Amino acid sequence: MNTKVINNYSRLKIPVFLLPFFLLILIVLFLYGQNALCINEYAEIQKNSFLFINRKLAPYPNLLHNFTQFGDALVFLSLLGLFVLYAPKIWEAIISGSLVSLVFCSLLKNIFAVPRPAAVFDNEGFTIIGKRLSGCTSLPSGHSITVFTVLTVLMFALMPKRLWYKMGWIFFLIIIGFGLAFTRVGVGAHYPIDVIVGSIVGYICGLLG
Repeated sequence: MNTKVINNYSRLKIPVFLLPFFLLILIVLFLYGQNALCINEYAEIQKNSFLFINRKLAPYPNLLHNFTQFGDALVFLSLLGLFVLYAPKIWEAIISGSLVSLVFCSLLKNIFAVPRPAAVFDNEGFTIIGKRLSGCTSLPSGHSITVFTVLTVLMFALMPKRLWYKMGWIFFLIIIGFGLAFTRVGVGAHYPIDVIVGSIVGYICGLLG
């Protein structure tokens, strides 16, 4: 299995590295077009989408609480312990990617310093599950970075050879990733773009790992 992982990593091409940067540029252009490159407008243009997603997910507090824990690196990594024996190369990539993600996450949160939804919106108007977070550390979502760092490593490590299987595998992991990442909106901790940007940054960290 470890040999397969090494071979899969060796097949990575330049386009897989360029895609996330292209997506980040599109997000910046979108925010620029909405005059939302300032903190106040960034939060305001997402108010309706944040409240909509939060309200739709709010009826499932236990599910949200449990799923959002996957954004904790220790929880996610503990589930992958089997790979230590059968595919140590995956663990090398995950540990490397996690260290990169830690640096990126801390750096970007300090640069953007976007206040959390609980610090901007009326707390009575949406659901908060777990600890109320109100600091200026909203962008990007650290949980989303963690989830996509790990899933990206697994995606390319275990990539099938056949095209249809490959497409299904990628689609499956992306759906799982966004499902876990958007729990952060459901618990009232992040705006939707925080989660999307965090997912893209996590993809980059996974590739670097």
